[in-house]
Amino acid sequence: MPQYTLILSNKARHRGHIWRKALELENGRHYEGEKFRDIELSGVDLKAAHFIKCDLRGANFKEVVTTGCLFSGCNFTGARFGASFHKNSYFTNCNFEHADMFGAKFDNCKMTGSIFKETIITGLSIVEGDWSYINFRHANLKGFDLKKVCFKYADFYGSNLEKADLRGADLENAVLQKAKLFGADLRGARLDGIDFRGIDLNKVKIDLMQAASIVQSYGVVFDFMK
Repeated sequence: MPQYTLILSNKARHRGHIWRKALELENGRHYEGEKFRDIELSGVDLKAAHFIKCDLRGANFKEVVTTGCLFSGCNFTGARFGASFHKNSYFTNCNFEHADMFGAKFDNCKMTGSIFKETIITGLSIVEGDWSYINFRHANLKGFDLKKVCFKYADFYGSNLEKADLRGADLENAVLQKAKLFGADLRGARLDGIDFRGIDLNKVKIDLMQAASIVQSYGVVFDFMK
């Protein structure tokens, strides 16, 4: 097993944690197929680290800061992300099943194709970014600020989006069947390809262009006679 050197933030050094495994994660280090299950990374600052198909189940990312990192095809099942902050990082095709993201913030991150099954997302903050093709089935997103986030082909089946702010979001071909949308704000959002049949739009805020798009999803053809 190779040995690595961990670069700690001042906060982490002060805490004097005992680390299960030491890692050198900065300066563009690349890891592929590594097993880091249950690793303790609380308070660490990660920059430009690349993880490809790594096992990070049960890892502790509490108060971790990632900047420009890449996680592709990684398994974060049961991982803890409490109060962590992620800026311009990639978490593509990752599994966050049963992960705890309480109070985590993702700022302009790319999360394409990731799975959030039974994930704790209370207090999760999403600032723009690309969340296309994600699995948010049955997620509780009530009241979330999701302005200008890209959710192309995202699966919100059975999710609670009541009073969510989706202004300017890209919801092209998103799945909204069985989702709760009461009081959600969709003004300015892209709604192309969404099948609104059977979706309850009570108290949902939309603009005039969206109203036409929704009517068309029912098969209505507009023919403006001269």
